[in-house]
Amino acid sequence: MANTRTYSDACAAAHALDLVGERWALLVVRELLLGPKRFSDLRNGLPAIGPNRLTQRLHELEESGIVRRRRLGPPARSAVYELTEWGQDLQPVLVHLGRWGRRSPFRDLTAGISVDALMLALAGDFDAGASGDLDATYVLVFGDDHIAVRVRDGRLDIGRGDSADPDATITTDPKAFAAIFTKKRSLTESLRSEDITVTGDVGAVERLLDCFPRPEPIDTP
Repeated sequence: MANTRTYSDACAAAHALDLVGERWALLVVRELLLGPKRFSDLRNGLPAIGPNRLTQRLHELEESGIVRRRRLGPPARSAVYELTEWGQDLQPVLVHLGRWGRRSPFRDLTAGISVDALMLALAGDFDAGASGDLDATYVLVFGDDHIAVRVRDGRLDIGRGDSADPDATITTDPKAFAAIFTKKRSLTESLRSEDITVTGDVGAVERLLDCFPRPEPIDTP
């Protein structure tokens, strides 16, 4: 491992923190859950991290077998970073950590959020019971970044890319989508202000949002 700092503890949880406990490491993993990214894409998803720190974290995660670097063939010929199979196993860890964190009364909901962080929140907050008999496909358009979301049989599937025939296409930005997802603003208000546009079945979008009931925060100490 590139990171020589250690808890010197045989506990597996302590060892896991040796591997991914450094500042930014788990957020780098979060940004790669939906597929490979270039260095510049990672910077866009984590604007507060400096390039040297990101380089260091990627090197440490590579050395630990969590991330690998791969060079694309022509015409791109650029390098991308992606999670290894073992690195992908961190997804449920991040999902459950997010569920735990969403009950905090101290979280700043006005802070910036990346597209990948939003998709992790969708995965964590999805309530199969609330989805009922919903069977629909959506495309979320965040600039050049397109995300396909499918709800069927009480299951939520999320992937980067388009869907051939979505029930609704939602065009927005992460901040505006986070506002309707967290129930800080209604879809109707966002449509009226044109912070969000919907092509297709608006009712299906309302039903999608109903699949994510908000968790109650703990009482402030």
